Amino acid sequence: MSAKLKNKVAVVTGGSSGIGLAMAKLFAAEGARVAITGRNQANLQAAAAAIGDQAIGIPGDVASLPDLDRLYTTVQEQLGRIDILVVNAAVYVLGPLTGFTEAMFDKVSDINFKGAFFTVQKALPYLNNGASVILISSTVNEKGVPNHAAYAASKAAVRSLARSFSAELLDRKIRVNALTPGPVDTPVFETVAGSREEAKAMAGNMAAFTPAKRIADASEIAAAALYLASDESAYMIGAELLVDGGLRSL
Repeated sequence: MSAKLKNKVAVVTGGSSGIGLAMAKLFAAEGARVAITGRNQANLQAAAAAIGDQAIGIPGDVASLPDLDRLYTTVQEQLGRIDILVVNAAVYVLGPLTGFTEAMFDKVSDINFKGAFFTVQKALPYLNNGASVILISSTVNEKGVPNHAAYAASKAAVRSLARSFSAELLDRKIRVNALTPGPVDTPVFETVAGSREEAKAMAGNMAAFTPAKRIADASEIAAAALYLASDESAYMIGAELLVDGGLRSL
């Protein structure tokens, strides 16, 4: 590895599986000390061990402001001030407009939108000037897809936050950018499918629908996150890095 993140401190929310874990592993391999968050203690401990000695796992829910306060005080005590913040924690809740309940809506909004907003707000006293903040959006933030209304709207909100936050943080040279993946091979499909077979079929359908004719590996999204986290992307402010296999463009 090239040690692009040597002596940096990175925080990845939702870092115990999928894209978040892939990012945390790559950041650690590139020299960063990494803190990951998640709601499942056992998964979090296993993920931190897989990342290596430079990683710590801090349990918490991004929809809980006290949990966010505890996250950042713990990171400062154990690792120091933060250079990289990846706002990755999210839920994938699907359903038709006619049957989407208030509880389903609140779950999406509380974690994907409110959680993203306050994950950044609560981090501000702990971020170094010149830090990189990466908000994970989704290619559906500009598409109309059946059963995705609340999820897509929450990810469009995340894309908007990258612009607004960047405008407010210019004086501290904190860059906020959105990383927007298309379908990715992660356990998320199993959260909305009735069985492992249904999850596999859903992933296959998305692959067929994507111009690249496959879904991404989490490591490909992590590589894009590394670019945004490193000094190589110093001229990107309030931008969107689209990594979606051509889904939006073609």
